[in-house]
Amino acid sequence: MSFTVSLYVATSLLYVISFIRNRASTVQAFTKAKKSFLNILPDFLAVLGIIGLAFTLVSPNKIGAITGERSGILGSLLTSVIGSVTLIPGFIAFPLAKSLLDMGASIRNIALFVSTLMMVGCVTFPLESRYFGRKAALLRNVMAYIYSFFVAFLLGVIVK
Repeated sequence: MSFTVSLYVATSLLYVISFIRNRASTVQAFTKAKKSFLNILPDFLAVLGIIGLAFTLVSPNKIGAITGERSGILGSLLTSVIGSVTLIPGFIAFPLAKSLLDMGASIRNIALFVSTLMMVGCVTFPLESRYFGRKAALLRNVMAYIYSFFVAFLLGVIVK
């Protein structure tokens, strides 16, 4: 049995146990989950559509040239900037990263893309600076950006 199947079996078993122990709470949880799923579905489909369109318009060779092993520091900088300014949830980012790897992107640049995507918030900077102050938000984002290069370098060395 694969790991994914075992997770589905375990989750189903836990839902059955929850339903037996407290039917009302379980139904309420399913209702909230359904509402959350339906709220996020339009954004999810839009992002998937944009990614699909981008993959259709940009050839795998071009993606490999921009983000591949031979793209050098310019490819890494471009990848990090794209990750920093993009706002994609993790459940889309990781399958996207796998697709980019399949198209010839390097482990280093994919690690850089994903880590800047998750940790650097150019799009969310105004909101973050409103709550934490401009200096704190800027410092956090700059440190996260630098840390992303460190992580990418380590993964590039380890995974090769």
